[in-house]
Amino acid sequence: MITGFLHLHSALRWVALLLLVVTILDNLRRMYRPYNAMDNKLALFTLIAMHLQLVIGLVLWVSQLSDALSQNAQIMKEKIWRFFLVEHFLGMLLAITFVTVGYVRHKKQVDKAIKHRMIFGYYLLALILVLALIPWPFRELIGRGWF
Repeated sequence: MITGFLHLHSALRWVALLLLVVTILDNLRRMYRPYNAMDNKLALFTLIAMHLQLVIGLVLWVSQLSDALSQNAQIMKEKIWRFFLVEHFLGMLLAITFVTVGYVRHKKQVDKAIKHRMIFGYYLLALILVLALIPWPFRELIGRGWF
Protein backbone atom coordinates (compact mmCIF):
# COMPACT_ATOMS: atom_id res chain seq x y z
CA MET A 1 0.00 0.00 0.00
CA ILE A 2 2.85 2.39 0.81
CA THR A 3 4.35 1.66 -2.62
CA GLY A 4 1.07 2.76 -4.20
CA PHE A 5 1.11 5.99 -2.19
CA LEU A 6 4.72 6.60 -3.23
CA HIS A 7 3.87 6.15 -6.92
CA LEU A 8 0.81 8.37 -6.57
CA HIS A 9 2.84 11.03 -4.77
CA SER A 10 5.53 10.87 -7.46
CA ALA A 11 3.05 11.09 -10.34
CA LEU A 12 1.00 13.89 -8.79
CA ARG A 13 4.12 16.02 -8.40
CA TRP A 14 3.93 16.65 -12.14
CA VAL A 15 0.34 17.84 -11.83
CA ALA A 16 1.25 20.13 -8.95
CA LEU A 17 4.34 21.47 -10.75
CA LEU A 18 2.40 22.09 -13.96
CA LEU A 19 -0.38 23.86 -12.09
CA LEU A 20 2.13 26.00 -10.18
CA VAL A 21 3.89 27.08 -13.37
CA VAL A 22 0.67 27.75 -15.27
CA THR A 23 -0.83 29.69 -12.35
CA ILE A 24 2.30 31.82 -12.02
CA LEU A 25 2.38 32.61 -15.74
CA ASP A 26 -1.36 33.25 -15.83
CA ASN A 27 -1.21 35.70 -12.94
CA LEU A 28 1.78 37.44 -14.47
CA ARG A 29 -0.28 37.91 -17.64
CA ARG A 30 -3.41 39.04 -15.78
CA MET A 31 -1.77 41.68 -13.59
CA TYR A 32 -2.78 44.35 -16.07
CA ARG A 33 -6.17 43.02 -17.14
CA PRO A 34 -9.59 43.36 -15.50
CA TYR A 35 -10.20 40.89 -12.68
CA ASN A 36 -13.24 38.63 -12.73
CA ALA A 37 -14.43 35.84 -10.45
CA MET A 38 -13.12 33.08 -12.72
CA ASP A 39 -9.54 34.32 -12.42
CA ASN A 40 -8.89 32.50 -9.17
CA LYS A 41 -10.05 29.04 -10.31
CA LEU A 42 -6.61 28.04 -11.51
CA ALA A 43 -5.08 29.20 -8.23
CA LEU A 44 -7.72 27.17 -6.38
CA PHE A 45 -6.92 24.01 -8.36
CA THR A 46 -3.23 24.54 -7.58
CA LEU A 47 -4.07 24.92 -3.90
CA ILE A 48 -6.08 21.68 -3.98
CA ALA A 49 -3.30 19.78 -5.79
CA MET A 50 -0.70 20.97 -3.30
CA HIS A 51 -2.85 20.01 -0.32
CA LEU A 52 -3.54 16.61 -1.85
CA GLN A 53 0.21 16.13 -2.17
CA LEU A 54 0.52 17.12 1.49
CA VAL A 55 -1.97 14.49 2.64
CA ILE A 56 -0.30 11.73 0.62
CA GLY A 57 3.11 12.95 1.75
CA LEU A 58 2.07 12.84 5.40
CA VAL A 59 1.12 9.18 5.02
CA LEU A 60 4.53 8.48 3.49
CA TRP A 61 6.30 10.57 6.14
CA VAL A 62 4.69 8.65 9.01
CA SER A 63 5.58 5.37 7.30
CA GLN A 64 9.21 6.41 6.83
CA LEU A 65 9.46 7.75 10.35
CA SER A 66 8.22 4.46 11.78
CA ASP A 67 10.70 2.57 9.57
CA ALA A 68 13.56 4.78 10.74
CA LEU A 69 12.63 4.42 14.38
CA SER A 70 12.23 0.65 14.09
CA GLN A 71 15.74 0.41 12.60
CA ASN A 72 17.17 2.65 15.33
CA ALA A 73 18.44 4.94 12.58
CA GLN A 74 20.26 8.11 13.44
CA ILE A 75 18.06 10.34 11.33
CA MET A 76 20.23 13.44 11.33
CA LYS A 77 23.45 11.54 10.55
CA GLU A 78 22.18 9.52 7.59
CA LYS A 79 21.65 11.66 4.49
CA ILE A 80 18.69 9.82 3.03
CA TRP A 81 16.71 9.78 6.28
CA ARG A 82 17.55 13.41 6.98
CA PHE A 83 16.49 14.49 3.49
CA PHE A 84 13.10 12.77 3.47
CA LEU A 85 12.18 13.09 7.14
CA VAL A 86 13.44 16.63 7.74
CA GLU A 87 14.51 18.66 4.71
CA HIS A 88 11.94 17.50 2.14
CA PHE A 89 9.14 17.45 4.69
CA LEU A 90 9.77 20.91 6.16
CA GLY A 91 10.56 22.51 2.79
CA MET A 92 7.41 21.19 1.14
CA LEU A 93 5.37 22.15 4.18
CA LEU A 94 6.73 25.67 3.82
CA ALA A 95 5.94 25.67 0.08
CA ILE A 96 2.36 24.59 0.74
CA THR A 97 2.13 27.29 3.40
CA PHE A 98 3.20 29.88 0.80
CA VAL A 99 0.51 28.65 -1.60
CA THR A 100 -2.14 28.75 1.11
CA VAL A 101 -1.16 32.19 2.40
CA GLY A 102 -1.00 33.56 -1.14
CA TYR A 103 -4.45 32.24 -1.95
CA VAL A 104 -6.00 33.54 1.29
CA ARG A 105 -4.33 36.95 1.05
CA HIS A 106 -5.36 37.40 -2.58
CA LYS A 107 -9.01 36.87 -1.68
CA LYS A 108 -8.86 39.73 0.84
CA GLN A 109 -7.50 42.27 -1.65
CA VAL A 110 -9.69 44.71 -3.56
CA ASP A 111 -7.29 45.89 -6.25
CA LYS A 112 -7.03 43.43 -9.16
CA ALA A 113 -3.33 44.01 -9.76
CA ILE A 114 -2.54 43.35 -6.10
CA LYS A 115 -4.65 40.16 -6.21
CA HIS A 116 -2.58 38.80 -9.08
CA ARG A 117 0.71 39.99 -7.55
CA MET A 118 -0.14 38.15 -4.32
CA ILE A 119 -0.67 34.87 -6.12
CA PHE A 120 2.31 35.44 -8.40
CA GLY A 121 4.73 36.19 -5.56
CA TYR A 122 3.70 33.52 -3.10
CA TYR A 123 3.28 30.81 -5.73
CA LEU A 124 6.69 31.67 -7.21
CA LEU A 125 8.31 31.23 -3.79
CA ALA A 126 6.53 27.89 -3.46
CA LEU A 127 7.73 26.81 -6.92
CA ILE A 128 11.34 27.61 -6.06
CA LEU A 129 11.13 25.55 -2.87
CA VAL A 130 9.42 22.65 -4.62
CA LEU A 131 12.00 22.55 -7.41
CA ALA A 132 14.85 22.65 -4.89
CA LEU A 133 13.49 19.85 -2.70
CA ILE A 134 12.11 17.29 -5.13
CA PRO A 135 14.23 14.11 -5.08
CA TRP A 136 15.13 14.37 -8.78
CA PRO A 137 16.55 11.22 -10.42
CA PHE A 138 19.88 12.95 -11.08
CA ARG A 139 20.47 13.71 -7.37
CA GLU A 140 23.15 11.32 -6.23
CA LEU A 141 21.98 9.64 -3.02
CA ILE A 142 18.36 10.70 -2.74
CA GLY A 143 17.25 10.49 -6.37
CA ARG A 144 14.00 8.76 -7.17
CA GLY A 145 12.46 7.80 -10.51
CA TRP A 146 10.71 10.21 -12.82
CA PHE A 147 7.35 8.65 -11.88
